[in-house]
Amino acid sequence: QVQLVESGGGLVQAGDSLRLSCAASGRPVSSDTMGWFRQKPGKEREFVAGITWNGGRTGYADAVKGRFTISRDNTKSMLYLRMNSLKPEDTAVYVCVLSWKSIDTIPIVIHEYEYWGQGTQVTVSS
Repeated sequence: QVQLVESGGGLVQAGDSLRLSCAASGRPVSSDTMGWFRQKPGKEREFVAGITWNGGRTGYADAVKGRFTISRDNTKSMLYLRMNSLKPEDTAVYVCVLSWKSIDTIPIVIHEYEYWGQGTQVTVSS
């Protein structure tokens, strides 16, 4: 079993930056694809960004490409999401996810991930 705990969310103004963190525990995650999804009020969870086990490949949703950067530190079992130039439409609960079946690929649908955290709220005011 893997536990994922997100942190770093908050209330910011448009144009500000935030860095989300995800701490993984339970077993090493250095062989797993990890990523971030977000869920806006009344909407389905949507893919934000993903990263393969060694950071060799990353993927981003078009809405965040060029503004968000995903990274990981396998020595600390940590996943990060640096979010720059935040917009009100980025307001959502951000959820950390992990897939042990996705070898060197980055799924963009939530059901391809076996583990996910509780999420952290990001609110961007205009």
